[in-house]
Amino acid sequence: MCLFGVAILVQAIRVQVKEGARLRNMSQQIHTQSVELRAERGNIYTEQGDLLCSTVPEFELHVDFSVIEKDTFNAYVNVLAENLSELFGDESEYYYKRELMQGFKKQYKYWAFKKHVPYHKYQELRTFPIFNKGQNRGGLIADLKPNRENPYKMLAFRTIGLWRENARTVGMEATYDSVLRGHKGSRIEHKMTGGGWMPVEGSVVEPRNGKDLVTTIDLDIQGIAEHAVKNMCEKYQLQYGTCVVMEVATGKVRAIVNLGRQDNGTYWEDFNYALMPTEPGSVFKLVTLTSLLNDKYISINDMVDVEGGVKKFGRQTMYDSHLGEHKMSIKEAFAHSSNVAHAKLAQHYYYKQPEQFVENIKKLKLHEKTGIDLAGEVAPIVKTTESKLWNKEVSLPWMATGYEVMITPLHTCMLYNAVANNGKMMRPYLISEIREYGKTIYKKKPEVMVASIGDEATVKQLQACVEEVGISGTAKSIKSPFYSIAGKTGTAQVADKGISYGDGVYQGSFVGYFPANAPRYTIAVVMRTQKHARTYYGNALAAPVFRMIADRVFAAADDWGVPTDSLEDAAPNMVLADASSGVNYNKLFKAIGKDIAVKNTRRPYSTVIDSNDNVVVREERIARGTVPDVSGMGLRDAIYLLEQRGLEIQIRGKGRVKAQSIAPGTQIKNGQEIVLELS
Repeated sequence: MCLFGVAILVQAIRVQVKEGARLRNMSQQIHTQSVELRAERGNIYTEQGDLLCSTVPEFELHVDFSVIEKDTFNAYVNVLAENLSELFGDESEYYYKRELMQGFKKQYKYWAFKKHVPYHKYQELRTFPIFNKGQNRGGLIADLKPNRENPYKMLAFRTIGLWRENARTVGMEATYDSVLRGHKGSRIEHKMTGGGWMPVEGSVVEPRNGKDLVTTIDLDIQGIAEHAVKNMCEKYQLQYGTCVVMEVATGKVRAIVNLGRQDNGTYWEDFNYALMPTEPGSVFKLVTLTSLLNDKYISINDMVDVEGGVKKFGRQTMYDSHLGEHKMSIKEAFAHSSNVAHAKLAQHYYYKQPEQFVENIKKLKLHEKTGIDLAGEVAPIVKTTESKLWNKEVSLPWMATGYEVMITPLHTCMLYNAVANNGKMMRPYLISEIREYGKTIYKKKPEVMVASIGDEATVKQLQACVEEVGISGTAKSIKSPFYSIAGKTGTAQVADKGISYGDGVYQGSFVGYFPANAPRYTIAVVMRTQKHARTYYGNALAAPVFRMIADRVFAAADDWGVPTDSLEDAAPNMVLADASSGVNYNKLFKAIGKDIAVKNTRRPYSTVIDSNDNVVVREERIARGTVPDVSGMGLRDAIYLLEQRGLEIQIRGKGRVKAQSIAPGTQIKNGQEIVLELS
């Protein structure tokens, strides 16, 4: 017995000395836990105080049936099922009772009950019979899942961005993640008798909430721009449309629109096209003009022979969009967007020193990122004479007209904004302030990138050229009676991301500012077509979007110093023509004295404006067995086309066709029904 007692004593000492620390630590872990305390993610506001993005608490609910007493469950299951059906409104009382009884029967310990439950419904749920007994007796387990909400949904969605736990973050949410997310806290909890947990006094490390961002986005201008881009995208079924609105004096970005076409034919903010470089086309001619003027090779009143709009460089031939022109001033050549004129001038003056032309491009900061405070900007591509792809006969003239160089719409906007700002190039930016608990801790100041893109004489001549575009050039169709417009149209055939020039994809652009005599906003619009589109010129796709935005921004402000009466009152003789039948077009042209030949049939026709501002009437081609596009048509013409294809028609409203329930180009099924919304 003595030996047995000694053995016990030795074993106790061994355990105490050798394994004591490990066992004490295990005991501590069983009875204590470290709990992470979430930091509240910061909000995003506009300078006007509108909330663009915030964190809304949501709950993921589970039930532990093993802790619910049988008598309690049987007594209240009917009332609980009734309450749940009323609260969520998605299932019947019978459904909830059946699910609850099945879970209780199998004694699930972590039964998945509901996801995405908002805070106010969770609070009400906690008062229901059974669940009101708490987690240890009522079995309700609530996991907080913070949900990031954009109250304005699609509005500037790609710019504001999206944050989700353990998922890719984009936009401002990604760029300023370290500012918005804050710092997590923690506390130690001790397990109490009965299974509850109590915080250990003095163990709490408080979380530090994220800071708030104040963005330069103006909700009104953003909404106007998005509406205008969306309308044009839907009208011509474009691949995408993007638009940037910049404040001239500061470089503040007041709106960015990025609408891409989805598989179902709708449009959504799916990709930041404004930060994606593409061949800009004719809007790049301003760069060529700036280079020539800065080097004092030309004056805009000098004459240039465009040789009928056709000229060969090396083995390639360059064409103007309208032929037959010869001698004209450089100012006129810019206003009418002559490719030959700008290519000839660049080749003549820089043929022996092409690196000088490239260097002039770099002086305008078009070879590097704009540095906008938004993640995802892709670097531009400016070809140099050292590139393996440089062609001595071709590269220079093609670069002079906006090909063999790739810049983003934001770069183009920044350049034209410099012309509007009397030569001073401002860096575009999106965040004006950072606030912590309501107090401003950082305020962004406008930043000058280039003190002047040219001397006073150069800037004045550039301003005269872009103003002429809106007076007599390719953008005269968007002239306003209330304010002056300056800018440049551009049309580029696209070859990128698996698309070849032969696919007939075009990019129509317009970049400009208003009012031309006292510029306040610069707007860059880029619209990309589908393959083999029939309407693709910048003055037909992009310039009208600029005008729509400028009109509404102008009308919304009251400090322009001019009247803002209806534009229709100022131009009572204006005629707007939409898609209609050949019969109707013949009636229209006869009434207004136009001698334009159109077949006198019920087949659909539409009008487009070519690059020389002439009206062209084209027959709409409709693939056999597919749904035609009848939006904008009168009801009689729409019914004729749809019934010809065997469709059953339902009509809602009065007037012209505003929308159709089946997207144009969809294959028709026998007896298929289509709904027409009229307005």
